[in-house]
This record gives sequence, C-alpha cells and structure tokens, in this order.
Amino acid sequence: MSKTEAILFIGKTHTAASPRTGEARAAHGRLDIKTSASGSGTSQEQVFAAALPHPTAEQLFAGAWSACYYGAIGVAAQEMQLKLPSDLAIEIEVDMVQTGNDYFLRARFNVIVPGEAREVAEALAHRAHEICPYSKGTKGNIDVEAKVTV
Repeated sequence: MSKTEAILFIGKTHTAASPRTGEARAAHGRLDIKTSASGSGTSQEQVFAAALPHPTAEQLFAGAWSACYYGAIGVAAQEMQLKLPSDLAIEIEVDMVQTGNDYFLRARFNVIVPGEAREVAEALAHRAHEICPYSKGTKGNIDVEAKVTV
C-alpha cells in the first residue's frame, strides 16, 4: 500500500453450500438477504449476512459477486465433468480504496476446493471467472487477486 492509499471499507464474504442449503456470510451477520446463484439451475438458496448495522456497498457487492461466482463454479465443473466437493467454498473481500482524490475498488478471491489437484482447481477457478457475469463486468475495472486453496 502506498503512503497516499487508504482502505476505507472492506466487504468480506464466505460462500459455501451443502446439498440442501448454501450461504454467503460476511463478518458480523447483521443482514440476511436471500439470493440465488443466477442461472445455476438449482433451487439452492444462498444467504448473505453483512457486517455492520447497515451494510456497506462493498459487503453487498461481495455477497452478490460470491453468489454469482459460486454458480459459475458449478457451470465450470459441469463443463469439466468434475464433481465438486461438498466443502467447496469461496471467500471474497472487496475493498473501497482512496488514493489522493480518487476512489476505487479491488477484490481478493480465495477459491477453496479441498481434495482436488491444484492444476484442476486453478483451471476451475479461472473458467468460473470467464463465466461469471460479475467477473466479466469488472474485468479491467477492478484489480482482482485470485488464490486457490486445495
């Protein structure tokens, strides 16, 4: 971080699913919004819980992006003929950053695919970014760091 850069807000989520339910949670659990992974073809609901008494835009954005990306992981897995582990999880942090008079967003992804080979998990995460409308819409506009944990 440069001397003139300040992180103003961080929206954090952890998205996971079981065969019957899914949830995206932010740090403090003050808000529940029912969402679903768009186009996932499942009736699985995901829950987003935001961190403050009134959620920041960064928390809402991270929650919506994580729900969409989770659905894209499912599509990518189908394309790759992979069975996803039941403890698959996506962690996203979206920062609101100020540098001088400029404001911008940046994001960090941690895609957790236990039991999968690293190369396969990385290919899955990359393909999901190519599929996810949020990832497509932010490409080139938001710096995104991606990490895969197996």
